[in-house]
Amino acid sequence: MKTIRLLLLSFLLACNLAAFAQNKTVVMQSDFGLKDGAVAAMKGVAITVDPSLRLFDLTHEIPAYNIWEAAYRLEQTVAYWPRGTVFVSVVDPGVGTDRKSVVLKTRSGHFIVTPDNGTLTLVASSLGIAAVREINEAVNRRQGSKGSYTFHGRDVYAYTAARLASGKISFEQVGPLLAATVVTLPYQEATVENNVIKGNIPVLDVQYGNIWTNIGQDILNTLHPGYGDVFHVIFYHQGKKVFETDAPYEQTFGEVPVGQPLAYLNSLMELSFALNQGNFAAVHQIGSGNEWSVEVSLPAKR
Repeated sequence: MKTIRLLLLSFLLACNLAAFAQNKTVVMQSDFGLKDGAVAAMKGVAITVDPSLRLFDLTHEIPAYNIWEAAYRLEQTVAYWPRGTVFVSVVDPGVGTDRKSVVLKTRSGHFIVTPDNGTLTLVASSLGIAAVREINEAVNRRQGSKGSYTFHGRDVYAYTAARLASGKISFEQVGPLLAATVVTLPYQEATVENNVIKGNIPVLDVQYGNIWTNIGQDILNTLHPGYGDVFHVIFYHQGKKVFETDAPYEQTFGEVPVGQPLAYLNSLMELSFALNQGNFAAVHQIGSGNEWSVEVSLPAKR
């Protein structure tokens, strides 16, 4: 009887561990847009694997070939989803080449199915790498698709993600275990030295042209700013200065006159810059990506 109980306990434990990867939720992002049937084809493949899957879109409006923005949108989103959610990210200018197709399991319990081309740069850092497996396409590839070399989003990634999310395969059955590292893109991490904070401009608030940085509230507080204090800000592209300005640190846009700059904390509690009712990025020709950086200082208070 004791042996039976132990076997039953082991079975239940195994089921619980399997369920960790099987919440039947798949979230997709790509640079495909919605003008044609590419995204619908990916969803059709997933539903064919398991009609009970829940499919969601992160975005399909990543600028074409922009691996960095794919990395940022994952960073912006993944942590807000339940453990066990499977993400598919397909921004793959090297489709069909020797870049690896992988599934990253984060320490937070999320799974990301993607080419290992830099897309995992930010989530690997923030959520940690529990394990990385290379997709075994001999098993985890849509039947009848071996002659197709340019739509791995449909034939490999959506198919593998659906099999994993539905529990038809375990994480171990994705393919061989790789070293716990991923391809990363270089960028300026948020650092502080001699009362100067350096950071990256990962993305723009595209609707309004606000400048978002990766400088979080904790590191910003090392300067001990108060609302109304004025930051000195320098923007760089590939290490060359593009624009320099002063901006008061405020809680809301309306605390400065229309058209004037301000610094504020965005919805991710990261330092950002805006023109009240204006487009900061367009006016001052500021872009975003891993090649853009910023320096912020707070002159001594009088």
